[in-house]
Amino acid sequence: MIVELVNGSPHKNGSTSAALAEVERVLQEQGIETHVFWVGARPLPGCLGCGKCARLGKCIVDDKVNEFRELAWKADGFVFGSPVHYAALSGHMKSFMDRLFFSEFQGNQNRAFRLKPVAGVAVARRTGTATAFSQLNKYFSIQEMLIVCSRYWNDVFALTPADVPEDREGLMNMRVIARNMAWVLRGQDAARKAGIPLPETGPAVFTHFTRQG
Repeated sequence: MIVELVNGSPHKNGSTSAALAEVERVLQEQGIETHVFWVGARPLPGCLGCGKCARLGKCIVDDKVNEFRELAWKADGFVFGSPVHYAALSGHMKSFMDRLFFSEFQGNQNRAFRLKPVAGVAVARRTGTATAFSQLNKYFSIQEMLIVCSRYWNDVFALTPADVPEDREGLMNMRVIARNMAWVLRGQDAARKAGIPLPETGPAVFTHFTRQG
């Protein structure tokens, strides 16, 4: 079993990376393999809403988004971490998430993400983590993912990586995320071995409140 930890900060070794490192450490203690994916520092264009991903099976812009989509198929769980910019997700991370989840939804009927455990982590100097955390969870819920909780919101407060160990409650929550995710993964593995199938999903219905689209 492998969990992909996504570092959505343009700073590869910044505070977001330090927070995710605590999740990774405990996952490995629990016997779960991990892989860290850095979104990078190069500009990422936002979603154009062109819909071509439905035909191509991937985003028309071939960059970090498509690179991660290939890894997502093989992953059993995910942790997405983002810095907070202007009291919300960073623009860099929002572009990544918009295109990743829209192209996956359009092109593959949720198969890479559906019913896989996931957690979002927001890292800020002072405020905005609740908004960023909420934004992340909306991506997960629309893909039928299993949102793994901690004992509080999944946030860590730090200006620099050196500050991360000072947020003892934040790091406690990172450890809770890891232990809970490991438990869910082991439960899913046991269910597969017992022959318990995934729940069926019916045909998708899209409306705009007054008429079916």
